[in-house]
Amino acid sequence: MSGRPLLNRRLDGLGTTIFAEMSALALATGAINLGQGFPDTDGPEAIREAAVRALRDGRGNQYPPGMGVPELRTAIVDHQRRFYGLSFAPDAEVLVTAGATEAIAAAMLALLEPGDEVIAFEPFYDSYAASIAMAGGVRVPLTLRAPDFRPDLDALRDAITPRTRLLLLNSPHNPTGMVLTRDELTAIAELAVERDLIVVTDEVYEHLVFDGEHVPLISLPGMRDRTVSISSAGKTFSFTGWKVGWVTASAPLVAAVRTSKQFLTYVASGPFQYAIAEAVRLPDDYYTAFRDDLQAKRDLLADSLTAAGFEVYRPQGTYFITTDIAALGEKDALAFCRALPERCGVVAVPNSVFYDDPDAGRTQVRFAFCKKQNVLQEAASRLLRLST
Repeated sequence: MSGRPLLNRRLDGLGTTIFAEMSALALATGAINLGQGFPDTDGPEAIREAAVRALRDGRGNQYPPGMGVPELRTAIVDHQRRFYGLSFAPDAEVLVTAGATEAIAAAMLALLEPGDEVIAFEPFYDSYAASIAMAGGVRVPLTLRAPDFRPDLDALRDAITPRTRLLLLNSPHNPTGMVLTRDELTAIAELAVERDLIVVTDEVYEHLVFDGEHVPLISLPGMRDRTVSISSAGKTFSFTGWKVGWVTASAPLVAAVRTSKQFLTYVASGPFQYAIAEAVRLPDDYYTAFRDDLQAKRDLLADSLTAAGFEVYRPQGTYFITTDIAALGEKDALAFCRALPERCGVVAVPNSVFYDDPDAGRTQVRFAFCKKQNVLQEAASRLLRLST
C-alpha cells in the first residue's frame, strides 16, 4: 500500500486549522481578532534594522548552514547559560529551525517509530496532533481540568505503557496559561528516568511567566540526555513571521532531529537568523518590560471578560486567556465563536478543538491579549454587549 492513503488516515479529521477559519472570519466581518496568537505590532526597531542590514550585506541571502548561522547558535548558548545556568556546545547541541512548529514536527519524525505512544497534556496546540500522526505515533492525552489546569501526576504514571516512547510537554501551556511548578517538573523528570522516556518540551512562552517561574526540564537531574528543549523568537520578540526557532539538546538528540529537519525545510530564515542573534542578546530590561506589558494586558482583558459575564481562568503565563461561556448560558464553544463576530465584532477560538475529547472543553473559549492597549479596550467594550 502506498504511503499517501496511510498518511491521509493518520491525518483524518484534522482538516483546516481553527486559526485559519477564525482569521478568515475576522477578515470577512471586520471583527477584532483575538483568536490567533500574533501581535499587532512589530518587535524592537533595532532588531528589524538588524534584519535589513543582513539583507543588504548579503548575509543569509543564500542557504545558511544546516545547523543555523554560528552567530545565532552562539547567542542561544549564551541565552541558556544566562537565564538558566545551562551549558551547550554551539556546534553540536543547538539546531536552528523554521520556528518551533518545525522543531516539534522534526522531533516527532526523528524520535518515533510507528505505533509508539506519545503522552501530551490536553488541550494541546493543534500541530502536536498532526506531528504525532505524521510520525505514525499514537497520542495519549492527559487532560488538564479547570479551574487551575494542573496535571494529575498519578494519572500520568498510569498512562505510561510499554509502548510509551515520549512525553510532549508545553510550559507555559497554550491554551490554558498553566505553568508547571518545579515540584511537578521534578516528579515528571523522575518518572521519565524511571521509565526511560524521551521528553520534548515546547518552551516558546518561556519569557512570559507572570506567576511562578519557568524551569527548563532539561536542567533537572537525569534529563540532560533525554530532553529535547524547543523555543523560538516569534513569541518573545514579536516577529512571528520570521519563523526562527531552535532546539537545544544533547548531541545525539540534536543529530536525530536534524536528520528529519533537513528533509522538511532544509534551512530557512537566513537573514533573520542574524537579526535574532542580536535580539537574544538584548539586556534584561527588554525581557522585563516585555513581560510587564503583557501582564498588564492580561489583567485588562481578564477583568473585561469577567465584567462581560465569562468565567475567567487567569493565566500564569503565555498571552492567552481561557474562559468558560456556561455562565453566559452557552453550551457549545465552537458555535459561540462562529457567531461571536456578528454578535459583538470580536473573534476568539474554541478550546474544544484542542482536545481529543471535545466534551472536556465544550464550553471553553480562548482569547489572545498580545494586542495594542486600545485594541483590547475596544474589544472589551464590544464584549460587554454580551451581558446586556
